[in-house]
Amino acid sequence: MTSSDELEHLAQHLEGTGDYRVLRRLVPRAPAAALPGDRIGIILDVETTGLDTGRDEVIEVAMVKFAYARGDRVTNLVDTFQAFNEPSTPLAPDIVELTGITDAMVAGHRIDANELAAFVSGANVIIAHNAAFDRKFVERFWPLFASKHWACSATDIDWKALGFGGARLPYLLAGYGLFHGAHRALDDCHATLEILARDIPGAAETALALLLQRARRPTFRIWAEDVRFELKELLKKRRYRWSDGSDGRPRSWYVDVLENDLEAELSYLKAEIYQRDVDINHRAITALDRFSNRL
Repeated sequence: MTSSDELEHLAQHLEGTGDYRVLRRLVPRAPAAALPGDRIGIILDVETTGLDTGRDEVIEVAMVKFAYARGDRVTNLVDTFQAFNEPSTPLAPDIVELTGITDAMVAGHRIDANELAAFVSGANVIIAHNAAFDRKFVERFWPLFASKHWACSATDIDWKALGFGGARLPYLLAGYGLFHGAHRALDDCHATLEILARDIPGAAETALALLLQRARRPTFRIWAEDVRFELKELLKKRRYRWSDGSDGRPRSWYVDVLENDLEAELSYLKAEIYQRDVDINHRAITALDRFSNRL
């Protein structure tokens, strides 16, 4: 039988030719206590009965607790959390196929709110790889998440600009020479931690540092209301999205911009879209409410 050292030697030999690239299986970090002075972060992933954040139910919560020090560098994986929740109706076949979770796996399970609260207590930030999805679900079922700062490891970093094929976890892992065969929620949390713990290619800072730099900066949401229909393509090119008002938000086009870009975007709307001086609805967004339903 070939030993792991021999296999690694073969992998290095292949890579040394310049004609091959070898992906190594991600091995989750072993838990260890946080060091004095470290801050605590949580990486969270949920599986649900569907995509409707107002009606569908959570069937699994997975979390990885990690410690990070000055320079926003991961020091240790501290602990993990995983729990199932039986929904009110049987799981649809497409959800079983997508998540790998069956009715038998969730039968009789309930997520203990006290255990969940104890796990996230003291966390400085909650990170999800699709925070606009995960945050809305967990806040609906466990309001304690509303008082936490949130960041999104998928959208708060411009991965393509950094040379990655995209923001999906398999692309990011491959960019660091890794892969993970499983795609359960806890596996994805471990994968996200490893990605954030590593230096950005060609830079002397971690992906976590870049993520938290963005999360700490306020952004502004601008609503472009009562825009003529024929101007919609101009807004789409500037990455505006449409809200139909069904969720209580203004029925309008909207975009999120950094503070430094706020005045320029307001000036653009006045000059090119409204063609007059007009009050434009906008508000500041911080990590306390970003990705939530409270905007």
